[in-house]
Amino acid sequence: MPPRYARPRQPKGASTETEIFHAILDTGLVAHVGFVAEDRPMVIPMAYARSGETVYLHGASKARIARLDSVPVCLTVTTLTGIVAARSGFHHSVNYRSAVVHGTARRVEGNEIDAALDAITDHLLPGRSGEVRPMTAQERKATGVVAIEIAHATAKIRTGPPKDDPADLGDGTWAGVLPVVTTLGTGIGDGDTPEGIPEPASLAAARRRFA
Repeated sequence: MPPRYARPRQPKGASTETEIFHAILDTGLVAHVGFVAEDRPMVIPMAYARSGETVYLHGASKARIARLDSVPVCLTVTTLTGIVAARSGFHHSVNYRSAVVHGTARRVEGNEIDAALDAITDHLLPGRSGEVRPMTAQERKATGVVAIEIAHATAKIRTGPPKDDPADLGDGTWAGVLPVVTTLGTGIGDGDTPEGIPEPASLAAARRRFA
């Protein structure tokens, strides 16, 4: 069944366009994943990757989240783009892009594990999986992968200046937007990287993706 991109409760900031929703996931750095375990709600920040209508997560094979199977989950990705300063505290806000995914966790097995792990690596550093050595059998055994098939999703976006009351517009107070900018810097090699070795192409690709 194809995913359902539903209209959220606040339509002024919402988008139901699949392409916009995918773009939010594809340019986010961290997903917060919510689920219930042992009768307690859990929310865990995680690296992730989208492949079509599937979102992949990974962790230590013994970790709680890596063992989820047939469990409802909710995943959110938010990028903050500005702090909105209004002429009253009531109208202060933030500019952002946000995606919310609902689906059921599925433990990943077989060859899909390798493809999923490559996708997660390449989400943060595009092309990095082709720059590093293959995973060993021991590393693969120690890593668990979970897939979330997108069943229901919502994207929400806020942009622009504050929405002040007309009566406040002439009071002389500064109002506007303080931009929030995410910038990836130049790579810093570790102590075992030979001097003079240039940055791999994946770092430049990441700067372009998350600019």
